[in-house]
Amino acid sequence: QVQLVESGGGLVQPGGSLRLSCAASGSIFSINAMGWYRQAPGKQRELVATMTSGGSINYADSVKGRFTISRDNAKNTVYLQMNSLKPADTAVYYCNGLVRISEQSSVTYSYWGQGTQVTVSS
Repeated sequence: QVQLVESGGGLVQPGGSLRLSCAASGSIFSINAMGWYRQAPGKQRELVATMTSGGSINYADSVKGRFTISRDNAKNTVYLQMNSLKPADTAVYYCNGLVRISEQSSVTYSYWGQGTQVTVSS
């Protein structure tokens, strides 16, 4: 079994910053990609940023220039540095990992964390 545990959410004023962390543990052979998604009340879950093990990065247009994703492959951990936060960034942020659990198989599985609330409000 694989577990993803997020931390770092909270309440911040507009223009402020937060840093989210997500650590993966369990039966992990390798992690192809890790990323962050978010879901605001009444809206569908949307991609925020993803990063492959090779370093390729994808950002949602709405966060480009404000958010930075990074990974520590040795620790199976992904981070999201969020700057210049806006009320529109308020959501539950979920960590996702595409995990290969066996050396004998190249199949990857998608795992999700439990989510961490980010609220941007004055």
